[in-house]
Amino acid sequence: MLQQLSIKNYSLIEDLELSPSSNFNIITGETGAGKSIMLGAVGLLLGNRADTKVLLNAAGKCVIEGVFQIGTYKLESLFESHDLDHSAQCIIRREISNTGKSRAFVNDTPVTLDVLKQLGDYLMDVHSQHDTLLLGSMAYQLSIVDAFASNQEALKKYQQTFRKYKDAQQQLASKKEALKELQTQSDYNQFIYSELNDANLTEGELEEKETALKKIEHAEDIKQKLEATLSALNNSEQSVLSVLQNYNKQIQSIKQWSPAYEALADRMQSVYIELKDIEAELDAESALVEYNPHLIAPLEDRLNKLNTLLKKHRVQEVSELIALQNSLESKVLSTDQLSEEVEKLGKELTLLHNEVLKEGSTVSANRRSSAPKLEAAVKNLLKELSMPDAVMQIQLNPDEPSMQGLDKINILFSANKGVAPGELKQVASGGEFSRLMLAIKYVLADKVALPTIIFDEIDTGISGEVSIKMGKMIREMSARHQVMVITHLPQIAGMGDKHYFVYKDASGQRSISRMKELKESERISEIAKMIGGENPTATALKNAKEMLMSN
Repeated sequence: MLQQLSIKNYSLIEDLELSPSSNFNIITGETGAGKSIMLGAVGLLLGNRADTKVLLNAAGKCVIEGVFQIGTYKLESLFESHDLDHSAQCIIRREISNTGKSRAFVNDTPVTLDVLKQLGDYLMDVHSQHDTLLLGSMAYQLSIVDAFASNQEALKKYQQTFRKYKDAQQQLASKKEALKELQTQSDYNQFIYSELNDANLTEGELEEKETALKKIEHAEDIKQKLEATLSALNNSEQSVLSVLQNYNKQIQSIKQWSPAYEALADRMQSVYIELKDIEAELDAESALVEYNPHLIAPLEDRLNKLNTLLKKHRVQEVSELIALQNSLESKVLSTDQLSEEVEKLGKELTLLHNEVLKEGSTVSANRRSSAPKLEAAVKNLLKELSMPDAVMQIQLNPDEPSMQGLDKINILFSANKGVAPGELKQVASGGEFSRLMLAIKYVLADKVALPTIIFDEIDTGISGEVSIKMGKMIREMSARHQVMVITHLPQIAGMGDKHYFVYKDASGQRSISRMKELKESERISEIAKMIGGENPTATALKNAKEMLMSN
């Protein structure tokens, strides 16, 4: 239940405070005074979007705050799911800055608009003229039947499964498309991969084989030069090593006389050791050099194969061929894996589709069993609203699975005897629409358990005795729910527990909307004006007083 509403710097409202009755609240005022503006502010509390155009003063920010009593609503799990503190009193605040930035808070904790919408669904039901237009939409019509059938849990379970089904459907379509692309090149990828795999590529192999071929082709020259160098080092009395060893001994004998001699002796010893190592390596390399013409052809064949592959794939290194081979191997494996995934997803999708049909059939069964009861309930209420021959028919037919279930719906209506029911927009006048909507809201009020219901001009096209019956019906609703009615009818205005008057104040530099709660005498005056105009007669005042006294 709404305990308090505060609106600051919104549209034509500078500062408004409202503490409504827990039962029947009336809001009246001149056309354009700002009655519906208040509904726009309430809409922001319920998660509607806004921009800087809502600011009365562009230099300030808009702040709208609602205090709700929710102790008996059993919303603990909803608050817990969004990590919000739960208490009997809930404060919702919406702020819109002059930069257009919007922020929302629940009990001082920042929340998204989606969270506000979810919470708002449990707090308020705002009926405006827009809802009358919505009555022609299939989704809205189904929501009416579902509310009457108490179908919320069954529908919620179905929708969760349907979302999984649609997600799986999208995944399957995406993977099928990816598999199709892979399969288009699958044979080519497999061929190239096999060719590279059969080549037994080794990184650095090209350089290694080129070096080996050159060594064989120049074997005689290499052998001669290695052995000549080896001979110069150790195969004569005047070999480099023997000469160096002789002079090395001489320097070693005088190294004690000077640090410089000692350093030279060490360096000569190092040179001698290095040359001995070179000698050993020359000997080993010389032993390996052998001219074998039988090895030339295999090396040339291997080099030709490698160079052909390099040229074919437009790369410079064998390492790049190996990288290409690995990439193609992944694609070949991916095709196989993706094919398995597609098959698995297809089976999952079939199971989910069966689950959608199963849970959807439960929703449909509830709708079909409840539709005749809803038709009868609305028909009885329309009789009370002076439409004794009115008929509402609910047509439910099978449809493809959607978020709304497995049904398509069409609500037909006839207000007059002998006239076949037809589509609402074609057969109902403004007053008939209003009475039909009130009857529907009345029937659904206890079903959806909304604590606060707001009617914006539900009495359009209504007058006389019908307006009295409509007012009584709304008053009955207010015994179980908090009701706020924006009305232009004195018969309804006289039935409220609290009466708020909205007016324009032009005393400043610009007109602003204000609201005040009317005292008993002020109510009589306002209702009399609604009866007889700006200057009500004594009769109008008497009638207004009688209206208030009779309620």
